[in-house]
Amino acid sequence: MTWLTWRQFRPQAVSALAALAVFAILLGATGPHLASMYRGSGIAGCRSGACGQLAANFLLALSGAYTVVFMLGIAAVILAPAVIGVFWGAPLVAREFETGTFRLAWIQSITRSRWMAVKLAVLGLASIAVTEGLSLLYGWWAAPIGQAARLAPGSNFPLGMSPFGLLAFDAHGIVPVGYAAFGFTLGVAAGVLIRRALPAMAVTLVIFAAVQVAVPLAVRPNLFPAEHTTQSLTANFSGQQQVGRGGAFSLGIDRLDSQPGAWIFSSQAVNAAGQPVSVMPAACVNPSAGDSMPCLASHGIVVAVTYQPTSRYWPIQWTETGIYLALAALLAGFCYWRVGRRLP
Repeated sequence: MTWLTWRQFRPQAVSALAALAVFAILLGATGPHLASMYRGSGIAGCRSGACGQLAANFLLALSGAYTVVFMLGIAAVILAPAVIGVFWGAPLVAREFETGTFRLAWIQSITRSRWMAVKLAVLGLASIAVTEGLSLLYGWWAAPIGQAARLAPGSNFPLGMSPFGLLAFDAHGIVPVGYAAFGFTLGVAAGVLIRRALPAMAVTLVIFAAVQVAVPLAVRPNLFPAEHTTQSLTANFSGQQQVGRGGAFSLGIDRLDSQPGAWIFSSQAVNAAGQPVSVMPAACVNPSAGDSMPCLASHGIVVAVTYQPTSRYWPIQWTETGIYLALAALLAGFCYWRVGRRLP
């Protein structure tokens, strides 16, 4: 049964390996030069005071070609689980019903339950291997950019490379394993229920996209309790600042100086008592927002920050991966039960 499954799956496997090889060649052709530029930038041996400027210079020196490869890499890793779910998972059982071949496949010496189990195991492991292969290759290539972006003040190359950034988090680490397993089993479950390939593919894409939007917005921020701290104001304050009429103002930051790469949930100006402040003290009202920072600091005003520390990166990765793998196991169990016990 395993050999038969492999033979049926061979065209998809060859296509996936070819895509993986092309991706590896692209990254292999540009990665060494990128790493050489990073080593020559001095970032690796810099002291904390100079790291930000060195990192900013490194990012500015990268040509447009690296930006294109950067974005293509993120797109490849993030889209792979969806493509696998739509084109590998959804037709797996649905096409058997559409073509009527299930009548032949399920009357052989191999039971329907074993047929389903082997299909899920072989294609599921292949899905995970391909997706994580893409992720590992891209993680190796983008490591210099990620390190520099975490150190450079106000970095946005080109979509942000904070470890917790929406796209960066989804494309690195071990979460692609969970996404691939979930996408594949979701497609199989849709095919088992709908029994027609095209509708199952459409449903798989819609549900997978909805889950991939909902989890980062509603689940991931609540996996661990947030932490709170304050950041002082300086004359060269690099956060967001807005000054209106009558001294009305607001302050915010997108990075913590003490924890590069931390996930910032919210930030606002507060006084020494910890109360939100939205109007400048009269002595600090100044046409130049930058000049007002030392004055605000002298009145005890700081930026209160709610965040997830960088040390939570891997715990959140493992927890989210576990959630997706649990969903994948439930979907696989449903498919196994439905095909083995309920389908005529």
